Amino acid sequence: MDVRFDGRVAIVTGAGAGLGRSHAMLLASRGAKVVVNDPGGAVDGVGTVAAVADKVVAEIKAAGGEAVASYASVAEEKAANTIIETAMDTWGRLDILVNNAGILRDKSFNNLDMADYEFVNQVHHFGTVYCTKAAWPIMRKQQYGRIVVTTSGSGTVGNFGQANYGAAKMAVNGLINVLRHEGGKYNIRLNAISPSALTRMTESLLPPDVGPWMKPELVSPVVAWLCSEECDQNGEIMAATAGGYARVQYFVTEGVQFDPAEPVSIEMVRDQMDTIRDLSTAKPYIGMMGNVVEKLRAMGRIK
Repeated sequence: MDVRFDGRVAIVTGAGAGLGRSHAMLLASRGAKVVVNDPGGAVDGVGTVAAVADKVVAEIKAAGGEAVASYASVAEEKAANTIIETAMDTWGRLDILVNNAGILRDKSFNNLDMADYEFVNQVHHFGTVYCTKAAWPIMRKQQYGRIVVTTSGSGTVGNFGQANYGAAKMAVNGLINVLRHEGGKYNIRLNAISPSALTRMTESLLPPDVGPWMKPELVSPVVAWLCSEECDQNGEIMAATAGGYARVQYFVTEGVQFDPAEPVSIEMVRDQMDTIRDLSTAKPYIGMMGNVVEKLRAMGRIK
């Protein structure tokens, strides 16, 4: 059976080109009504061109779908609120939010102006928060919602010259780690996509022999799956590039457990560092306290 979105209303931010456009087109082709949000700025977030969003709306309509444009910037809370209002005013509901909008202002940390650090975080981190916050009460009330945030390997493993971008991309992971607990009972699922694709943001960064294989439309199928009613994943990170898909998961090693009733010295930690760092014992890190409770119970320090 095909995955369909008939009767569902979706918002895709930054949908005027690249990954966002691909996400919006795919959702619309499967029956979703789509708010195409994009102020039409340059890669660094400067300027506005309304025609960018209008063009994607026209493409969706020409293919028989339903769409409406939004030109608001996610970086301003009041403007971000109007994106959600556009969905509600047009169709009276909101089922899917894909937080895709982003910019780049790359520089080495030594040369990075704080204004550029703050604005990149304003778009990627706070833009995601603003839109999610505005959508949250709607999804809670209707007992249904699918939210996708966009993270990056620039945060999870790092990339030279992207301190602002990498930090913002890790922030949205923290957001869904918490909200998956708060939204679960309302049938709201939040997951992250960690994409690599050839877009105007990455065209100068990718090797010329690799870039042509990294089409945006090869990322969108997993994004659409995370937006589907069938998807029951919650708080997961899915990596997607060049037709390859994988789950990104935090791990914790078994490490060592010293008796907390006794002093622990720097030298004790130093001498056990190989064991502490031994990845052969690693397991998925899924709880705030890891396995410390079990270890303390085994030592007889707690019941």
